[in-house]
Amino acid sequence: MEKVKQQIVVKDLGVIAYQAAWDYQEQLLKENVQLKSHAANQSPKPTTNYLLFCEHPPVYTIGKSGHMENLLISEKELQEQGIGFVPTNRGGDITFHGPGQVVGYPIMDLENFFTDIGKYLRFLEEVIIRTLADYGVIGDRSKGETGVWLDPHDQEKARKICAMGVRCSRWVTMHGFALNVNTLMDYFNNIIACGIADKKVASLDKELGREVSMEEVKARLSKHFGEVFEAEMV
Repeated sequence: MEKVKQQIVVKDLGVIAYQAAWDYQEQLLKENVQLKSHAANQSPKPTTNYLLFCEHPPVYTIGKSGHMENLLISEKELQEQGIGFVPTNRGGDITFHGPGQVVGYPIMDLENFFTDIGKYLRFLEEVIIRTLADYGVIGDRSKGETGVWLDPHDQEKARKICAMGVRCSRWVTMHGFALNVNTLMDYFNNIIACGIADKKVASLDKELGREVSMEEVKARLSKHFGEVFEAEMV
């Protein structure tokens, strides 16, 4: 008998403040965790998997294992440039979110799929790699470094095009990935992105020499997400 596919609800939140998106993720995660707690005592109720897409106004965020010295400008300069700063509960170091970047937040109950965070991160990377391939761009992994890179094995050319950082509670995930599509690279000059000083950052539009449709990228990401996780995107 063919296994019933899990469903993943896709929601596009548009342009939303980082904190507002974080609060919404926490709400969805909490709802799923409560369903799982309920299931432990009574008849199980199915959890809901989500993939949230959004775009943030300019903000730097830093993970639990991050180092403040990787932020290269002062609080005053942040205010003058209109850039937010938010310490978060995800993994990873400092990164930038802003206009022209597709941010994806999967709120998924991994017990519906597999209980392996390392595998989950590799699956997220695979979604990005397949999406980049649609544009003729070869995305790759860099050993020991989460995310998706271009030319990671060439010290001179290595550049990161997609940062990732996740959190998991009772096997329910939150936070996710940030893919640079039409992102203004100047913002990255103010940080040591992901705490990696010797590698640059990249954006899809710079690689292709043209602006890229954000809606098209989200559609492709959603398609590949369904393929990689063997799920129905609804």
